[in-house]
Amino acid sequence: MRFIVFMLLMVSVQGFSQEFDQFFTDKTLRIDAVFAGNVERKSVVIDELNELPQWAGRRHHLSENHLKGNGTVSLYDLKTQQLIYTHSFSTLYQEWLSTEEAEKISKNFENVFLVPFPKGAVRIEIALIDKKGSYPVVLSQQIDPTDILIHKKGYQSQTPHVLLNRAKEAKKAINVVIVAEGFQQNQMAAFREYAQVTMDEIFAHQPFGQFKDRFNFYAVESVSQDSGVSVPRKNEWKRTAVESNFDTFYSERYLTTGRLKKLHDLLAGIPYEHIIILANTDVYGGGGIYNAYTLTTTGHVNFKPVVVHEFGHSFAGLSDEYFYETDVLSDMQSTALEPWEQNITTLKDFDSKWKDMLVKKTPIPTDVTDSKKYPVGVYEGLAGKKIYKATLDCRMKTNTAKEFCSVCERAISRLIQFYTD
Repeated sequence: MRFIVFMLLMVSVQGFSQEFDQFFTDKTLRIDAVFAGNVERKSVVIDELNELPQWAGRRHHLSENHLKGNGTVSLYDLKTQQLIYTHSFSTLYQEWLSTEEAEKISKNFENVFLVPFPKGAVRIEIALIDKKGSYPVVLSQQIDPTDILIHKKGYQSQTPHVLLNRAKEAKKAINVVIVAEGFQQNQMAAFREYAQVTMDEIFAHQPFGQFKDRFNFYAVESVSQDSGVSVPRKNEWKRTAVESNFDTFYSERYLTTGRLKKLHDLLAGIPYEHIIILANTDVYGGGGIYNAYTLTTTGHVNFKPVVVHEFGHSFAGLSDEYFYETDVLSDMQSTALEPWEQNITTLKDFDSKWKDMLVKKTPIPTDVTDSKKYPVGVYEGLAGKKIYKATLDCRMKTNTAKEFCSVCERAISRLIQFYTD
């Protein structure tokens, strides 16, 4: 019996490998795209194609997405019309569409997608979520991997980088880079310390620590001409590695970068899929966008909890569990649909969330006065908003919470296992 189980496991593992080897080579196709428009009209076009020297993403579950995200990028083999790879994501562009500015003007945003390099011609499809919760395709285009205009990057030289943690199995590893932003050459020692603290703090939170041997972490020493980051409201514009700035969408503490091509050029040749950017400033702020990047400041007293919180966004697709009436993005979360984020619910499809983790007879929704009786419940995040969370406190809610709640822990664990098992 044990022999049969062993053989089935071997067939499964070989199947994963054969699926990748059948359609892909051990390289990355980097797709640089431009998202443009406003609330009425949206478009996506490919700006440039790039070849990178190795593939640093998953090699199994290639045609599945564990999380929906706010969009998907998919590859179809032209010969068989088979879906051979898909990946979900969110974008700063889609956040901007929820602002009042998007009702008045049009803008464009850079986006970069990493997919395994196909052996044959493929069709790429990019789909974005709409108000109905559907994912209409906004871009469909053929790509020939032998195209002579595909740029080769990262072969000759790479940005200096240091391996901080090595995974047990290289081909199953989750590859994370920690990027310096606003650090001059003579400040790189400080950056390396912050990078080490970042990784240590992430592993200090479960379930990340439990799966430490499944992660590669790299510290990338990208040098900036100026120290610090840009603060537009103060007319301070700095020459930095990825040109990040506060005041995104006119929100003082929202720190982001729109220079994604520049960011990914800095990373060319380094094996990576997930990105953490550390900004050299003591001003409180940051941001995290699912499967795009985490960006946070290093000098603030809350640096440690904030970087873990933002990584919860960018890596695990977790939602904030705090809601403010005055937040510039307060209306982004629709209550008409069940959100794809695993740690919040509108009760439209609560069966797909943490309903199985509730003790019997837990009231739905759950009153905050019963929180001691029901440590895991269905608590409203903001009165009248009808968006619910599992606990009263969590790393995704406050900086003082010591850990992720059990619902977030399970969501992170399931995602790590999807990537690596």
